[in-house]
Amino acid sequence: MVCMENTSAHPWTVNYQPGVPETIELPTESLSHMFERSVAQAGDSPATEFFGRQLSYAEIGEQVERAAEGLRRLGVKPGDRVALVLPNCPQHVVAFYAVLRLGAVVVEHNPLYTSRELRHQFEDHMARVVIAWDKVVPALQEFPNDIALDTIVAVNLLEAFPAIKRMALNLPLKKLRETKASLTAATSGTMAWKQLLKAERLNPEHPKPQVKDLAVIQYTSGTTGHPKGAMLSHFNLYANALQGEAWMEGAEERKEILYAILPMFHAFGMTLYLTFGIKKQGLLVLFPKFDPQLVLEAWKKSPASVYCAVPPIYERTAMAAREQGISLKSAKFCISGAMNLPDHVVELWESLSGGLLVEGYGMTESSPVALGNPFHPSRRNGTIGIPFPSTLMKVVDLDDPGREVAPGESGELLISGPQVFEGYWNNPEETAKTLTADGWLRTGDVVTVDEAGFSTIVDRAKELIITGGFNVAPSEVEMALRSHPDVLDAAVFGKPLERGGEMVVAAVQLDDGATLDEEALREHCRGLLAAYKVPKRIVAIEDMPRSLLGKILRKQVREQLTEQV
Repeated sequence: MVCMENTSAHPWTVNYQPGVPETIELPTESLSHMFERSVAQAGDSPATEFFGRQLSYAEIGEQVERAAEGLRRLGVKPGDRVALVLPNCPQHVVAFYAVLRLGAVVVEHNPLYTSRELRHQFEDHMARVVIAWDKVVPALQEFPNDIALDTIVAVNLLEAFPAIKRMALNLPLKKLRETKASLTAATSGTMAWKQLLKAERLNPEHPKPQVKDLAVIQYTSGTTGHPKGAMLSHFNLYANALQGEAWMEGAEERKEILYAILPMFHAFGMTLYLTFGIKKQGLLVLFPKFDPQLVLEAWKKSPASVYCAVPPIYERTAMAAREQGISLKSAKFCISGAMNLPDHVVELWESLSGGLLVEGYGMTESSPVALGNPFHPSRRNGTIGIPFPSTLMKVVDLDDPGREVAPGESGELLISGPQVFEGYWNNPEETAKTLTADGWLRTGDVVTVDEAGFSTIVDRAKELIITGGFNVAPSEVEMALRSHPDVLDAAVFGKPLERGGEMVVAAVQLDDGATLDEEALREHCRGLLAAYKVPKRIVAIEDMPRSLLGKILRKQVREQLTEQV
């Protein structure tokens, strides 16, 4: 059920695609209500496809009810946090909605994280039940004793494969053995996912969550190097799905095919597939990682109509499709995010696809999408677009946040809307820094806005590095480097790449007598950080530029070394 929100007209709405409303109807029910409605209406329509095997909405719905009852028997209660450490797979969809059905809180995690990176997040949210890819289980079992995990439910991805492909992976061929080893691993001391699904269906009278209840804790990189858990309610996530539905004017129920390439543990992927995709009763074609050949093989059977990604993925997909003569004309709705979208990628993609490729903007704290370019000739390449329906923005002076700047003048972007988060888990200080007293979200991004309301990012106040669509906090990488015995200090920054995004670069100050060994330092970092955070280049410098208070001035280090790297 929904109720109407009323807001006054804003100049940017004249650039909306015809049919896109200025405001949406705000949700009054939870995501669990929405999911059950989609299951009831879609029934035998396909919900997921994984390496060719499809499951219907009815089948996914039954698995959610059984998994919810299995979790209830493990002691999961309303408000409890349940950690998910999964790649994109059908089990991820089921686990997400099973946790929500109980009124519990999903905590999403990157399965590429090291034990050390995961430990910091578990110390914060203190989930006692984990649903994890079996390949990740050893990292969880390395946790110190003060992190008490009651149950680890181990997910074997191969169980979601078509039977013939599972059988093929058992053939005594080296390549097949290697493929199988990359997808699954034996575990001990865990509960098998298939065992969880042996439970009876949850009692339909079991209370469902309410619209204002907390649904998800999504960790986001901070400049301090300590990720913060953004609290997203059912209202936030459902509202953002409805905003996306309004923006994708013309998308039809049970007819859209969404390629789940962006990870669902990331805010963009979570909203695009797990909420918007389910709301539209579409088919989610799931990929545990991006591989252009796997994508194009799937395209032959189930051609994508919604293909949202980051610029390098668009470019690689288009180049492979052109080489192999595979048509991309089915792709109608294509949104790029997380990094700047180069013109040459837009031109390449649109020459092969059936729609426009537009850039959008968001952050975990806005569930995540807040601005976007219209799917219409009014779009403006090179900008991050205009506010979504029911979303307001303002640009304020960097030194005087109480003063709004004039069009064309740079300032910090602030956002207000139903998708703006509730605050950070157990972190009122950071919440107060990010949310103003009257509910505006301080993005930390410096933008200029033209007369029509289109925004362009000119700087990132938070110094985050955007690589491969993921955020990297410089201070987290610096801490890893400083833990090496040869390193006295470190400064990390991002170097823009011609193809979009940034490369992680580190400057290190070495101990007396030490010599730079880039590969040794990278290997050291690999043991502490996810692979995408490891510096691609490491340069030694004698002295770090510092402020009067002794703080390393990353901007000066970047300016000093950009030409060298």
